Amino acid sequence: MPEPDLIELFVRPLDRLRVRYLISGSVAAMLYGEPRVTHDIDFIVFLRTADIARLPEVFPAPEFYLPPTEIIAAELARETKGQFNIIHAESGLKADLFTANRDEFHDWAWRNLRQYSVSGLTIRLAPPEYVIVRKLEYFREGGSEKHLRDIHAMLHVSGDQLDRAALHDWVVRRGVTVEWQRASA
Repeated sequence: MPEPDLIELFVRPLDRLRVRYLISGSVAAMLYGEPRVTHDIDFIVFLRTADIARLPEVFPAPEFYLPPTEIIAAELARETKGQFNIIHAESGLKADLFTANRDEFHDWAWRNLRQYSVSGLTIRLAPPEYVIVRKLEYFREGGSEKHLRDIHAMLHVSGDQLDRAALHDWVVRRGVTVEWQRASA
């Protein structure tokens, strides 16, 4: 049986619930840059408390693993850095959902989102400046060179679409100037 489409598998259910989301991470980096292998998709989700109880309707067990609703509610209640995962049981494909909480960077990303058509869907992507800064943060935290490769590809393919002033502002504000110097060298 062929592997399901990673984007469609998780976007269609979120769309059915009318949950505001942005795709970020490696999937967004590939759409702005060059393809590579990934088995997960990162979302920034602007969940409301009422959405939590409805998630099992669109990500039903046993087809999907979804954390208990009280865990999702606890992540949504965090001031910053709330996160939970949804896993498609048959394929092992995973969605990492980062709750928007009260993060001004997420708010900026939402105001500057990009739309992209793929698999018959119109999806919402975090802007490339956001993706680059997050990749710089992930590189700082874990040291994985894949983040730098993603940034290089994005600069090569979509560099002319970047708002350089906004990128510079967020690089400074998020404290990733050293990482940016390395990535953009």
